[in-house]
Amino acid sequence: MALSSMTGFGRADGTQGPLTWIVEVRSVNSRGLDVRLRVPAGFEALEPKIRERIQAAFTRGSISLTLTSKRTETSAGLRVNPDAIATVAHAVALMRAAIPGETHVNIDGLIGLRGVLTDGESEATDAEAEARTAAILASLDRALAELKSARRGEGQRLATALRSHINEIEQLVRVVAEAPSRSPEAILRRLQDQIARLTGALPHAPGAAQTNGPQTAAVDPDRLHQEAMLIATRIDIEEELTRLTAHVAAARELLDAAEPIGRKFDFLTQEFNREANTLCSKANGADITRAGLALKAVIDQMREQVQNIE
Repeated sequence: MALSSMTGFGRADGTQGPLTWIVEVRSVNSRGLDVRLRVPAGFEALEPKIRERIQAAFTRGSISLTLTSKRTETSAGLRVNPDAIATVAHAVALMRAAIPGETHVNIDGLIGLRGVLTDGESEATDAEAEARTAAILASLDRALAELKSARRGEGQRLATALRSHINEIEQLVRVVAEAPSRSPEAILRRLQDQIARLTGALPHAPGAAQTNGPQTAAVDPDRLHQEAMLIATRIDIEEELTRLTAHVAAARELLDAAEPIGRKFDFLTQEFNREANTLCSKANGADITRAGLALKAVIDQMREQVQNIE
C-alpha cells in the first residue's frame, strides 16, 4: 500500500429533485482517528452511516465533514398537517378544562409548532427518502475517495523525503564507524598527550632539549596501554552503530509495508534518537561529535515528517 499522510481535502456535490447538497471533508494530523460531523437539521439519521464509511476508509487523522443542503424550489408549497392540528386541538381542550377562566389560543403560536405546517419534502415517500439517502451517501463516497487520493499524494512526497533522510543517516553512521579517533592508537596518543601536559613536559621548559614527541618516560608503557584500552572500552560505540544500522533497515522495510505505518515509524524515530544521544555522549573526538550532532539533526527532521504519516 502506498504511504499516506493525514492531511487532505475532498469535496463532492449532488442533486435530487429540488434538493441540492455539498459534502466537504478535511483531514489533519491526529494521534488517532477523530471524526467530527456537521449536518443540517433533518439529516441526523445519516450520521451513523457517515461515521461508518469514514472509519472504514481511514485509521488516523482528525477528519471534519460538513454536509450542507438547500432547496432550489418549493414544488408542493406549504401544507397543513391535519393529524398535527387534531393533536394540538385536543391539547388546547384539555388545558381549557384544567385552567379556570377564559383561555385564548394564538394562531401564530400554533403555526409555529413543529409538524403543523409541512412542505412537499417532508411528505416524501419512503422510496424517495431512501433514494435521497443513497444519493447523498454516493456523494460522500466520492468526497472520501478524493480525500484519500489527496492523502496518498502527500504521502508519496513524504516517502521521498523520508528515504532521503534514511540515506543521510546511513551515510553519517558510516562516517562515525570509520572515524580515526575511534582507533585504540588514537586513544593512546591522546592519553599520552594528556599525561605529558599534566606532568609539565608540554610545553617544553626554556632551554630544555627538544624531542619529537611527548615526554612520558616516567610512565610505565604497559600501564599506559592498559589505561588506553580501558578508555576505549568505556567509549566504545559499536553497539550503538549496530543498532542504528538495524534501525535504518527497519525504516526501509516500513516504507515498503502494506499497512499504515505512522505509529510504528514514530516509535522507530524515538529509537533512532536514543542511539544518537548515546553516541554523542560517548564521543571522544571532534569528528565523532560533528557526525553525531548532524545525525541528531537529521533524525529530528525525519521525526517531523513522520508525525504526518497515517
